[in-house]
Amino acid sequence: MEKNDHSYNQIKIFDGIIPNELEELLYFLGYHLQTIQRKQYIYHVGDQTDEFGIILNGEVRIENVDFWGNTSVIAHLSNGAIFAESYVLAKKPLSVDVIAQKTSDILFISTQKLFQPVSMEQSVILGAKNTLIQNLLLACSQKNLHLSHRIFHTSSKTIRGRVISYLSFLSKEKESAQFDIPFNRQQLADYLNVDRSALSHELSKMQKDGLITMNKNHFLLNDKVM
Repeated sequence: MEKNDHSYNQIKIFDGIIPNELEELLYFLGYHLQTIQRKQYIYHVGDQTDEFGIILNGEVRIENVDFWGNTSVIAHLSNGAIFAESYVLAKKPLSVDVIAQKTSDILFISTQKLFQPVSMEQSVILGAKNTLIQNLLLACSQKNLHLSHRIFHTSSKTIRGRVISYLSFLSKEKESAQFDIPFNRQQLADYLNVDRSALSHELSKMQKDGLITMNKNHFLLNDKVM
């Protein structure tokens, strides 16, 4: 593995794999590092690949464009996140575009040998390979849960209903009425599939109504009957 400034053992998809076994595993599977420039497409809708990507440094946007050209942002991903793994494992073409939100260093790993048996000489990587498969399946499950939550949060016909659903979920998850959300206003609008200005207006109304107290991405949910 070429020397670089990135710490692979800090990436969750590699949890449980010791460094020397990880190096052997990556050589066995096949990998390459690539710097993707800001706004450059990593994958287009319809692309089929046997490589999933890991963001070592940077940000990646997953988006969908409908028949009429309307864009919907599915996810914003940052350091340590993986992408395209579900399409790779299912051997299906991508139904989304994957774009570098800013200049990003990406580690691409091939899955062609992931489910193939290893020889006696390569048996040292068997445990590491099985751990990577387990971690990939866990990552896919977590993403499915995330998408299920998003569908639930965007089911309301009103912006307030969507905001309340999302903030209530985070409050339960953090076990606190006070927390930070992982989005800025534009990202939150994209996540809830609403207009940014309309979202800002509704948040201001909710604060005026005493339902929330907010400062940028920090929120406090007030105990007030709606």
